[in-house]
Amino acid sequence: MKRTTSIFIILALSAIFCIGAQAQKKAVDSKTNYAMEALMPYVESGELNGAISVFYKNGVQETCCAGYASVEEKRRITMDSPFMQCSQTKGFCGVTIAKLVEEGKISLDDPVSKYLPEFKELWVLDSEKDGVRTLHKAKNVLTIRMVLNHTGGFPFEISAKRRDVRGGGWSGGAPIRQVASIAAETPLLFEPGTGIKYSNTGIDIGAAIVQEVTGLKWEDYLKKTVLDPLGMKSTWFWPTDKQIRNKIELYSYKEGKPAAWVEEKRWQQRPYNDSHVFASAGAGLWTTANDQLKFYKMLMNLGLGDNGVRILKEETVKELLAKSTRPEGMEGYSLGLTAPATDTEDSWFGHGGAWGTNCSVNWHKKELKLWVIQCGGGKQPWKKAMKKAAEEFFAQPFGNSSIDNYTGRVN
Repeated sequence: MKRTTSIFIILALSAIFCIGAQAQKKAVDSKTNYAMEALMPYVESGELNGAISVFYKNGVQETCCAGYASVEEKRRITMDSPFMQCSQTKGFCGVTIAKLVEEGKISLDDPVSKYLPEFKELWVLDSEKDGVRTLHKAKNVLTIRMVLNHTGGFPFEISAKRRDVRGGGWSGGAPIRQVASIAAETPLLFEPGTGIKYSNTGIDIGAAIVQEVTGLKWEDYLKKTVLDPLGMKSTWFWPTDKQIRNKIELYSYKEGKPAAWVEEKRWQQRPYNDSHVFASAGAGLWTTANDQLKFYKMLMNLGLGDNGVRILKEETVKELLAKSTRPEGMEGYSLGLTAPATDTEDSWFGHGGAWGTNCSVNWHKKELKLWVIQCGGGKQPWKKAMKKAAEEFFAQPFGNSSIDNYTGRVN
């Protein structure tokens, strides 16, 4: 009996190991060059310093690294070149909130004040003239859902982001919990749930709730439950000195002229990793294209990482991330991610960042589009060519045979 039990355990463990091994199976090289052919004319003319594109379909992947991370240093852009992903950080906050909902620790329709008492009494701005504000007490209850899908009424940023402090990137000079407290004293732009205002502040309030529920700093909870399990070793709010030296530089673009290096922008100031930098769930996470793929492929595979580690249940991704959580008529956003009103076979969800980065996925067809550039201003004349490149790639009849092996499904 003991021997039979031992054999059963070994077989069970072997099955689990095999599923994990299948999930780690690398994507097959598509042997196509659609993105490279679209981008190289602009790299050769000097209009584009460099960019990264990844197209993925049914276990087949086209990876393109065109040009330079730094033109001046002639340093090539690679899948491991660090960069600031800006607002793509919001999706990471969305995943941490979804995880707590899945575990039954919070509900999206819980009042924010249940976890952050200072939000119990809020005020709404009616008008402002000659420095005089007219306010009324908010009638609607502010919920977790609202702060995560930009319907809470908060401004894009608040005064917690100090203008007198050098450095700090997008995070500014205040920790998440302090940002939330200052936000509670800031008049809302409209009644909660009745309008849309894209807001880093709202996402930070969501992160503050994660902190209250878990007892951990939001960034530490993110690292423990998402970044480390997915093997995202190059993703963090404080890049190392080596990462800063190897980062993708910021450039501005103008058709027909060489790309111009941008020393810094108002929201991305040097130094990037000193004591003035605080984590922000709204923006500020540094990463690489290889690390980004791990996160977005997890979403594409409905919560299952490339390495076989499950971050979220399939239904959690489908219900809370892949489709809008906003009221009818205001669709377009879920929890920190852009998402359609209804989840159909042709639906994509994901997010972009201020300097031009973007990634979106279609879980039905197992498709992904990743784009990395550090654009500090100006039009991007290669967009039309890249749109055509994507259309040509996804029109290819790559088979479905590798999907189940890739995702580790054994249905």
